[in-house]
Amino acid sequence: MTWRLMGIFGGGITALFVLFVLSLYFGEAKIPVSTVLEALLNRQDVMEHNLLWDIRMPRTAIGIIAGAALAAAGALLQTITKNPLASSDTLGINAGAYFMVVLGVVAFPAMQQQFPFVLAVAGGLLAALAAYFLSGGRTATPVRLALSGMIVSMVLGAFTSAIHIFKSTETQNLFLWGAGSLIQLDWDGVQFALPFVIVLLGVAMFAGRQFDALELDESTARSLGQRVELTRATGLGLSVLLAAVVVSVVGPIGFVGLVAPHLVRLSGLSKHRLLIPASALWGAILITVADVLARMVRSSLGEMPVGAVMAIIGAPWLIWLVLTKMKNISGSGNGQSSMSIGGTSMRMRFAMTAIFMSVLLLVIMIASLSLGGTRIPISDLLGSLIGGKNQSYSVLLNLRLPRTLVAALGGIALAISGVLIQSAVRNPLADASIIGVTSGAGFGAMVVMVAWPGLSIVALPFAAIVGGVVAAAFVFFLAWRKSLNPSVLILLGIAVSAIGSAGIQAMIVKASLWSSSSFIWLTGSTYGRGWTQFYSLFILLLVLVPVAYYLGRRFDLLAFGDESSTGFGLPVRGTRLWAMIIGVLLASGAVASVGTIGFLGLMAPHAVRMMVGHHTRRSIILSGLLGGLLLVIADTIGRTIMAPKEIPSGLIIMLIGAPYFLFLMYRSLVRKG
Repeated sequence: MTWRLMGIFGGGITALFVLFVLSLYFGEAKIPVSTVLEALLNRQDVMEHNLLWDIRMPRTAIGIIAGAALAAAGALLQTITKNPLASSDTLGINAGAYFMVVLGVVAFPAMQQQFPFVLAVAGGLLAALAAYFLSGGRTATPVRLALSGMIVSMVLGAFTSAIHIFKSTETQNLFLWGAGSLIQLDWDGVQFALPFVIVLLGVAMFAGRQFDALELDESTARSLGQRVELTRATGLGLSVLLAAVVVSVVGPIGFVGLVAPHLVRLSGLSKHRLLIPASALWGAILITVADVLARMVRSSLGEMPVGAVMAIIGAPWLIWLVLTKMKNISGSGNGQSSMSIGGTSMRMRFAMTAIFMSVLLLVIMIASLSLGGTRIPISDLLGSLIGGKNQSYSVLLNLRLPRTLVAALGGIALAISGVLIQSAVRNPLADASIIGVTSGAGFGAMVVMVAWPGLSIVALPFAAIVGGVVAAAFVFFLAWRKSLNPSVLILLGIAVSAIGSAGIQAMIVKASLWSSSSFIWLTGSTYGRGWTQFYSLFILLLVLVPVAYYLGRRFDLLAFGDESSTGFGLPVRGTRLWAMIIGVLLASGAVASVGTIGFLGLMAPHAVRMMVGHHTRRSIILSGLLGGLLLVIADTIGRTIMAPKEIPSGLIIMLIGAPYFLFLMYRSLVRKG
């Protein structure tokens, strides 16, 4: 044990010191190591020494403080939830704190200026409680907790994106901070955060024996006189405070609280009086490594945010953890295998419902064509559709008609994609964004926008499709050895999504795209869509939808679980793979045409299941109609409610879908209870 402690603490302190010196060495101007050491031991009033002490030293110090706080928070969260995937980012704490700080800049500027920490704590605490209780609390599986945390983060991210778009001038500086940035102009951030972190770490270590008792069975802990609920509440409070301090100074940085505690636990440490300081030490090492790498690997775009680098380091760790260390992630547990998440089916008649929705879609599309900055009377509109040569004809044909058709087909593609992906992973809370397709497609498109801005617009959809397919193929390749287990697919998708999102965020920040059409495209927009996008989507649907409909009966059997489906003679892995391939291609094609629109692939299939029950073929038809209807309505609202200014249709879908997402999680929890 002595040698183990020497390795963990002695080796860790040595590694941190080396990284500390390297962190001071790398930068815009490289300063010799001898000068670095001389400045540390005997500061003189010269330029190099002042640069080290006033600019680089605060950055390095805040990185060490942030890493220690996030890692300790992760260790506590994993203990109180008894879940190896718990951390401040997987529970949504970072996203909640970030949202409240951004909201504070716009809505409460005076309070944000004086008490940013209070807002960050409030946001982090509410997000953590939401994710924890929506996942089922102490009975939550690792998959469900990770999914709940991702959902809460997506919901808060939707509202944060809305604030960024509507208040781009006020929040422009926060976008860099939102990617996780250690840049410090003085010692103020360090002086603010250091006392909080030292006190909170001290309290956590002092209560170490109480946290040790949580590793026992709950009844055993109570019999030993432990106040389990109070200890859990204390652990949650300490974790939220630690994470909120960090977010209020350097922004949200993920994966530190996941990776560092696992590294320490793998060494055999389990007592919290040692686990917490060891996790803090190795968390500091991780962030310092990420910061050094960010400064070492400088591209033509500049230096990557440390949060993005940390995601690139941490996501492979999550992948390794899922594939090698997590045994109890079967997709057959509570809430995993059922495609129902509460509520009873309305059992509406399929034929009548399909006819009604088709007519409604047609009516809404006609209404959409008449609305906009310039309204076209219905009589003139109908005359134009029939072939009249009046004044509104060119406006209709060249602008509104292709745009409305693209919105309808994009919504159809996303909704059908959601049906197939949910069938494949056997989880009603999954869609293209959960398995990495959306972020992969967005990353592919961003590469073209940033690296080759002069390329034809035709390259953008192609890049998006390639990015989505590559991300999904990577997830499938890793999950193949686990027989494409639904839970494995979801967890690997979360990791791949993190990598794609990190790449997107880094390019937006470094190419200054937060106020451009590129950023708006990432939120999902039908602005400027023409016949090219319509034809590509039409061909995609014409080829893939009949194949999906033909395989619908096989996809129905996936809902029964792997063992039962195999008993019916179904080749489970092959069928699941087909469902995923078609779903991924549809989602990638839609993203290529209308941008990264979230939640639509979740809402439409679930609403249809409430109407007609679990029936893949019927769900394909009705979900497609409903998805098209929703996106056309969002497009119409977006270009009329604040005309001539447009609201991205994807943002409207997010603002509708985010609360619906939380509602689905609540219904799932009620059903499970």
